[in-house]
Amino acid sequence: MTRRQAMAAAASAGVLLGRSTAEAKGDEPVHATNRAFDVVVVGGGPAGLSAALVLGRACLRVLVCDSGRGRNAPAAGVHGFLTQDGTPPAELRRIGREQLRPYGVEFHEGAVVDARKTEDGFEVTLDGGEAVACRKLILATGMADVLPEIPGLRELWGRSVIHCPYCHGWEFRGRPWAFLVPPEAVVEMATLLRGWTERLTLLTNGPSGVSPEHRTWLEGHAVEVVEDRIDRLEGDAGEFRAIHLEGGRRLERDVLFVHARLRQASDLAERLGCSLHEEGPKAGMVRADPMGATEVEGLYVVGDASEAGVPSVASAVAEGSVAAAVASRAIFSEDARRPAGGGLAGRG
Repeated sequence: MTRRQAMAAAASAGVLLGRSTAEAKGDEPVHATNRAFDVVVVGGGPAGLSAALVLGRACLRVLVCDSGRGRNAPAAGVHGFLTQDGTPPAELRRIGREQLRPYGVEFHEGAVVDARKTEDGFEVTLDGGEAVACRKLILATGMADVLPEIPGLRELWGRSVIHCPYCHGWEFRGRPWAFLVPPEAVVEMATLLRGWTERLTLLTNGPSGVSPEHRTWLEGHAVEVVEDRIDRLEGDAGEFRAIHLEGGRRLERDVLFVHARLRQASDLAERLGCSLHEEGPKAGMVRADPMGATEVEGLYVVGDASEAGVPSVASAVAEGSVAAAVASRAIFSEDARRPAGGGLAGRG
């Protein structure tokens, strides 16, 4: 009997990896835990699908939960990812799912509404109320961009209002850019953006807090500083046209770079006991080691949500692959410590 067959038999007989529903106490919600997996992956983007590929090829029983909401969904294409440069995000997901098919990876088309640690792993509650058990849990839930409340910005986000020059800068190289960043970051970001264009305009959206030293640097590098408040952005079919300022001035530019604040797209990691970085460039990201392992045993966080890499598709794919390899080895080591033929350790 293979591992997958043994786990399916155990689940159908009510033998679960976590605590059974009969052991629920008091007012605690009772879920019907009908299925058991080696690993549940929450998130069906590049990091989650990469993890599922490694796990499926390791002959493990895997469930991927995908709500279908990806951070890069508004973008026209993925960039900087070798062999897939320019591929639309939805197409990248489709290819990833197709390549998982031979390995028996299962999918839940929906969100995960809760998760808790159990004695032998985790219990994961799906939208709709079903609870599934797993030995290891990988969160690839990503980050959400907290955008400035400027009329017209959201409609252009990910296409000509951008947050990453490595992802979008080539398409706008040498053209006039505006950038909206915190005052303490103006020199750092201008230095970065000058890799793609020297035609830069800093928007402060009101009286700036730019220091005299930084203002001198900006003037010395021909960076225009505009302190008028922004009324709205003008665009057409996703293409940025101009910034309308209070007082009636219309500032024509081809792209707007915005330093958006980030927050976790899901609170599952925090609910399970993980801590987040509070300050610095990794603010809002889950604390994890380079392999994606968190302070919660058996829980891994990969992709944008984790501090393990950098926010990019290429990095997310690598992080998912690494965490999956570490999780699978942990499972194999646990099985090797069991008596021969005992539990769910049989493999075929």
